Amino acid sequence: MPTWTEALRRAPLVFINGTDTKAAQMFTLAHELAHIWLGQTALSDARAFEAPPQVVERWCNQVAAELLVPLETFRAEHDRRATLRGELDRLARRFKVSTLVVLRRMRDAGTLRGEAYWGAYQQEVDRLQRLPKGSGGDFYLTLGARASKRFTRALVVSTLEGRSSFTEAFRLLGFKKMATFRELGHQLGVAF
Repeated sequence: MPTWTEALRRAPLVFINGTDTKAAQMFTLAHELAHIWLGQTALSDARAFEAPPQVVERWCNQVAAELLVPLETFRAEHDRRATLRGELDRLARRFKVSTLVVLRRMRDAGTLRGEAYWGAYQQEVDRLQRLPKGSGGDFYLTLGARASKRFTRALVVSTLEGRSSFTEAFRLLGFKKMATFRELGHQLGVAF
């Protein structure tokens, strides 16, 4: 039976932040697919609105944007006479992406440039930061949604059998305490 590290050499694994919005998760998935298509691994915080310094990261962002919001389709859909707020919301719903991705595509399409783009971007970031945050929920109930119950259970079993390290399991599952691992094992019915 291969270790997780050996398995990763054969099949790619993509991790998506479960606390991100669905739109942000979609962008991350598209971005990471671009990495897979390139045959390059990466640990990154893909953001649609930034121009990362690495060429590969910029390319992956461009691929993700084009995959989710094809520029020609965007140009055909974009109503330049509408208010910016109205267009951000409408196009975000239409393409199922964040308003920040819509802003970026407006920039790519040439309908929002320079200071107008950066001003609109900063206003949108400020607006998004003012939105109320969720409660966070129950860690053990939501872990299955974040990492998949099957993956989590397999990793816990592999770790308990000594085929994966605790350090690797903690990193992949996003926690640091043995007590959390122990409780997770109880929740999954594979306690030790």
